[in-house]
Amino acid sequence: MAGTVPAVQAKARQVSRNQALSESTWVKWTLITLAGLVMLWLVVLPLLVVIAEAFKKGWEVYAASITDPDALSALRLTLLVAFITVPLNTLFGIAAAWAITKFRFRGKQLLVTLIDLPFSVSPVIGGLMYVLVYGKRGWFGTWLDDHNIQIVFALPGIILATLFITFPFVARELIPLMEDQGQQEEEAAVTLGAKGWKVFWHITLPNIKWGLLYGIILCNARAMGEFGAVSVVSGHIRGETNTLPLHVEILYNEYQFSASFAVASLLLLLALVTLVLKAWFTRKHAH
Repeated sequence: MAGTVPAVQAKARQVSRNQALSESTWVKWTLITLAGLVMLWLVVLPLLVVIAEAFKKGWEVYAASITDPDALSALRLTLLVAFITVPLNTLFGIAAAWAITKFRFRGKQLLVTLIDLPFSVSPVIGGLMYVLVYGKRGWFGTWLDDHNIQIVFALPGIILATLFITFPFVARELIPLMEDQGQQEEEAAVTLGAKGWKVFWHITLPNIKWGLLYGIILCNARAMGEFGAVSVVSGHIRGETNTLPLHVEILYNEYQFSASFAVASLLLLLALVTLVLKAWFTRKHAH
């Protein structure tokens, strides 16, 4: 009788374990199915609609839309803005993350809060701030006008607005990563006689390279797709200050639906390239 008690208890534990596994499997596949349906409804289906509408009137109309001078000008401006803003935000992100994680100073928490500010402020408000500062009726408007310098409704305003919207991405990727890594390796390198630049190049950078690349990719994606802030400061001058998102809006408002979806497909292509790079870097980091 005594020998049967442990056997009964073991059997009861096995039954409980099987029930738990069965329930967890059911929950797992239910959640996976729900997530898949939501992604299909919110992401995949709209993307398929964009592609279908872009080619609805045939390849000739599609090719004419994406090779239109205004579309090519918008593409060049979009790539130029990303080419300027991403390196600048990369340098800022590295410097900010280094200062926050390696030094103690007054105002550190304020700096972290300011870095997060673009995440909480509407992009439209971000663009409006630069209009109020650099516009003709802004704080520096008269001085800029006297010196024939144009910020708002020109390339500098678009770059400033995009910088504001995208500057948290690199810093926000690096700060938690560098905090987790600590300072032991850098301190050991300094003890052995290494100087600041060598410590960064040979110790810090190899440890943060994948996080840095991931932040750069996210920053680039947002820079190319930004609409709200750029819309406020650009002036919507066709062929001059329209980026791809703004050009899509103009075409759509003019009821040129096929052309607008064709240009939108260019943005979609750029986004897909960004996602492929992100997936590749994530995979490399995992290995």
